Amino acid sequence: MLSRFRNRYFFFLDLILLAFTPLLALALRVNLPWDANFNSGLIYYVIFSIPVKIIVFRIFGLYKRLWRYASVDAIFSIIWSVGIASVIITAIFLFALGSGLLDVSLPRSIPIIDGLLTLLVVAGTRLSLRMIQYQAGGGHANKGGNRVLIAGAGDAGQMVAREMHTSKYIQEFLVGFVDDDPIKIGALIHNAPVLGSLDKIPALVEKHQIDELIIAMPTAPGEIIRKVLNLAEQSGVVTRTLPGIFELISGEVTVSQLREVQVGDLLRRETVDFGEDWVKNLIHGKRVLVTGAGGSIGSELCNQISQFNPEKLYALGHGENSLFLLPSKIRSWSKQKQKEELEIIIADVRDRDRILHIFNRIQPEIIFHAAAHKHVPLMEENLEDAITNNILGTRILLDLSKKAGVERFVYISTDKAVDPINVMGMTKKVGEMMISQAAMETGKPYVSVRFGNVLGSRGSVVPFFKNQIEAGGPVTITHPDVERFFMTIPEAVQLVLQASALGTANEIFVLDMGEQIKIQDLATELIQLSGLEVGQDIELVYTGLRPGEKLSEELFNLDEVPTNTKHDKIRAVKYDSNRHGDTFINDIDNLINLAQEGETDKAQKMLQKLTGYKEQE
Repeated sequence: MLSRFRNRYFFFLDLILLAFTPLLALALRVNLPWDANFNSGLIYYVIFSIPVKIIVFRIFGLYKRLWRYASVDAIFSIIWSVGIASVIITAIFLFALGSGLLDVSLPRSIPIIDGLLTLLVVAGTRLSLRMIQYQAGGGHANKGGNRVLIAGAGDAGQMVAREMHTSKYIQEFLVGFVDDDPIKIGALIHNAPVLGSLDKIPALVEKHQIDELIIAMPTAPGEIIRKVLNLAEQSGVVTRTLPGIFELISGEVTVSQLREVQVGDLLRRETVDFGEDWVKNLIHGKRVLVTGAGGSIGSELCNQISQFNPEKLYALGHGENSLFLLPSKIRSWSKQKQKEELEIIIADVRDRDRILHIFNRIQPEIIFHAAAHKHVPLMEENLEDAITNNILGTRILLDLSKKAGVERFVYISTDKAVDPINVMGMTKKVGEMMISQAAMETGKPYVSVRFGNVLGSRGSVVPFFKNQIEAGGPVTITHPDVERFFMTIPEAVQLVLQASALGTANEIFVLDMGEQIKIQDLATELIQLSGLEVGQDIELVYTGLRPGEKLSEELFNLDEVPTNTKHDKIRAVKYDSNRHGDTFINDIDNLINLAQEGETDKAQKMLQKLTGYKEQE
């Protein structure tokens, strides 16, 4: 019934009640019974004051709000609308009395008293609906439901508590909060106490018989989330988390959803300062080409580039299915704008004639080259295709870019290009070397951006582990000491865009990946987050390092000296392309020819020679 309470009812209620507020104002002002001479003035006042109030209330939107969701801004709207209406009425009333237009007897303080009474009436009728709705909620009052503890007594925590109070669909009983802010401890939030710090979770779970812990800290760093999860695990309670803002905006989850904790929460880092002005100045009004646009990095590049209004965005890739789905991932453009400013191109970067035709037609000004084969074990077994795709494709794009006068070329590299021991890493290192050579020849900002693994990409270890867990195990890990750098896709692409804006010429930019994380720890936490135990429900099995795998990765070669940039999450390396030698370009051509001719052994030796490969001990 309350959800169907319409604003037209408030309109009719105002008409009735506001006709009586002047009467009550006069009764408060003078002794009862009042002088009969006041009656005519009172009638005139009621007749002209009600239309003024109603008009002002409509202007301020008091008849458009859903008052069962009223908050502080609604109170301010009521105060402003009543205040302005009272000022207008007072001015008209005093002018009419002073000029002789209204020859009646009525105390001059009536508009002021009437205004205060109007404020009480208007606010009272509307906020009473909000209070009734709040009290009707089952959350805190339903002591028969699961007993819930909220970790985080900030804005997110109070939002969860309010939803528990007001939603008829939530049956849980909110016991209280935990928070490390000493000022909040002991305070009441939505009538639920802040019981202590995060360290008190196990004791509070036992004392209050908690069934479920909700983590409401969407901006907390990963180490805090891991701490809370470990404490919850010790206590044996179910754990859920409030979605982050990026998930709400992207539509991955809705406000009403609490989802299971994901690995991304465990790796959560401080919010990156986007440096939007840098990127906007780089992208706005430019013709931008993204290769590998159907992949996880390429599609997110397209999504984020679209926010800066390029003249045209060209999304080039080889897989038609992933490119068919690309428009649904570009959230900042309407369908019409996508039709006008996005062009999807199906092409293979190894097809020189096709790429030349595309360049002549679209004349790109900026290129983000994300097209590459990236799976280490597969490339060990398919060296010829790794070379032609990752090296020949890059060579063709660079040659045509130099001839077409492309202003800026950004090459997406990998930490596996650092002292590489596998085919994929070697091909990406050769790519970095070719970018450096092209930058030296053109004097333009042709740069590489190097980073590690990204969560959520196709072939990522996380979905691989999840599938194994869902199948009942075992979860396979190559080695107990294997560790890797991890970053989320949106964060990686943000930093790629900023690094590209920083580029001047011949630089390799390296993104701050934080600390390396052991794959064994990642697998263990995933199993625990699934409500299972390692060794009891799911076994960990070690399969041994695969060909081309390292125990850990590095972000810089031994001979590289990183320097800081204007962005504290990005470092740079100046690359000396003169050390390539005079035969570098000829060696690249020979390597490509060997791969195309199927001379696998010779091609591998040439690739190792180009990248300075050393046998591992």
